[in-house]
Amino acid sequence: MLNPRQIEAFRTVIVTGGVTSAARALNISQPAVTRLIHDLQYVLGLTLFERRGTRLVPTNEALSLYREVERQFVGLEQIQNAARNLRDGLAGSLRIAALPTFNVGFLPRLIAAYMKDKPDLEVAVYGSISSQVVDWVATGFCDIGFAQYPLDFPHIDVEQLPSVPAVAVLPEGHRLAGKPYLEPQDFVGEPFVSLAGSTQWRYRTDALFSAARVTRQIRVETPLSMIACSLVASGAGIGIVDPYTAAEYGGRGIVARPFRPDVLYEIGVVWPAGRFRSPLALGFVETVVAAIQDLAERAQAGLPQ
Repeated sequence: MLNPRQIEAFRTVIVTGGVTSAARALNISQPAVTRLIHDLQYVLGLTLFERRGTRLVPTNEALSLYREVERQFVGLEQIQNAARNLRDGLAGSLRIAALPTFNVGFLPRLIAAYMKDKPDLEVAVYGSISSQVVDWVATGFCDIGFAQYPLDFPHIDVEQLPSVPAVAVLPEGHRLAGKPYLEPQDFVGEPFVSLAGSTQWRYRTDALFSAARVTRQIRVETPLSMIACSLVASGAGIGIVDPYTAAEYGGRGIVARPFRPDVLYEIGVVWPAGRFRSPLALGFVETVVAAIQDLAERAQAGLPQ
């Protein structure tokens, strides 16, 4: 019967040009190569090489067989390369779910950078509220998700990412834009653009102003930070938003300043419980963590552009 070692010896003799070089390439003895070739000829019933002086010359049958063998080896090499790329996180697919806050610009930039040296990587990105992000991950529709932290849902594992402080956002040229940072008292008498909804973020912000005994003049409410920033840029008021969104609006009609005391915006990475975490997903989360740490430092300084 044919065996892979015989085929490998046959191919190597033709590629390297002789038994001696083939033995060296295969790290076996010359007699071992000769025996493998002899056995292959016997099994196939073909004469594959003719001796001319000290050289073995492939016959026409051998060259025809080699073309078929080479096609098979190329296929095997492609399989090996594909497996290696999958193992090393260079190929495959990655389905990501995230809050709109993350998807405005922060996450797309990271995805584009992550894909640059991975030409065989395919990415799909979905955006929604935290509960939907969790559902997509729990059901296996997405590999990873980014949602507001903390979370308490079944069928998922959640890891907290670095927290980032919220920033105050003001229209360019606003009288408070020259301050190094803003405090609750600075908002007295100012029209306020507020994030709506019964979220932990809204509760924390409300509690902070209540503790400072400051009543805001809430003129507009919206559930999305990107809309809040657009409203601020249009002169509807000033507000407090996450730095992910504020960073996208720098130079587009708003300025950002640190807000004191800190109101931390917390995000967690969501994994399907008990499932394998691919190198692609793990590598991307590392990229996200590094970018968040950089953003946190910039937020402390007011997101300089």
